[in-house]
Amino acid sequence: MSNKKLKLFSANANPKLAQEIAEYLGLSVGAAKVIRFSDGEITMEIDESVRGADVFIIQPTCAPVNEHLMELLIMIDAIRRASARRITAVIPYYGYARQERKSRARDPISAKLVANLLTAAGARRVLAMDLHASAIQGFFDIPVDHLPGVPILADYYKKKNMENVVVVSPDLGGVTRARDLANRLETGIAIIDKRRPQPNVAEVMNIIGDIEGKTVIMADDIIDTAGTITLGAKALMERGAKEVHACCTHAVLSGPAIERLEQSVIKEVLITNTIPYDPKEKVCTKIKVLSVAPLLGEAIMRIHEDLSVSRLFD
Repeated sequence: MSNKKLKLFSANANPKLAQEIAEYLGLSVGAAKVIRFSDGEITMEIDESVRGADVFIIQPTCAPVNEHLMELLIMIDAIRRASARRITAVIPYYGYARQERKSRARDPISAKLVANLLTAAGARRVLAMDLHASAIQGFFDIPVDHLPGVPILADYYKKKNMENVVVVSPDLGGVTRARDLANRLETGIAIIDKRRPQPNVAEVMNIIGDIEGKTVIMADDIIDTAGTITLGAKALMERGAKEVHACCTHAVLSGPAIERLEQSVIKEVLITNTIPYDPKEKVCTKIKVLSVAPLLGEAIMRIHEDLSVSRLFD
């Protein structure tokens, strides 16, 4: 790989992931730092030339989402004004993705607003993982490479040689993801029919499919407060499942999530490092973390060399 014009930068959201990607590519993370003024305003110091470079900025917009989003926008602007040839925003976790449609009158579509901001700041390409809704790609007027997290999760479960497995979607909206995982594991699927009386609150109504006596893998894109996943796991065990495993790409783990997971009937929770997870701060003995650095690194190399990204999943 010719890396003379390829440069990687990171702000404060997930520098450890950026370092792993850089090591995979045989590069170093660019010299840049975030400066905060006493009134809370943010600026950037880019301490190396980016003129004519193909620049990739690795910055998930995870909590605190507004801080990390502003860091990303300001870094894009600074690098654009420094005459970079192309800027790709590498956003492993896309904040505001769950505000992708109007569910009530006068609701904002914040996922579209964020897309507009990224484009206006100067991003010319976006690389993201497991957008909450695939339609978010259409919110951009620039190319978007959308990487699924399922292949990474599937490889882990294949190596465990689990028997009598069924993949369960925790809601109707996740059926496509569950089917993808089930196809890779060569097993069947089931679906939890639930309703949300209010945000972050879920009620299990019914389970569609055969889960009795089986090892269940619940697959979702995001675990936030863990209410849906723990309630679903309890319902599955009550209806005869042998044991329940859970997996997701993005471990937001806000509010009571860690306590809920630790006290749940779930045997193991498989997550990736699109969002940084510190086991010292959020202590949960059930969590296993997989790295997405090789996948993102390979995608970055392919984008830089104008090769197909979709071939990664053939």
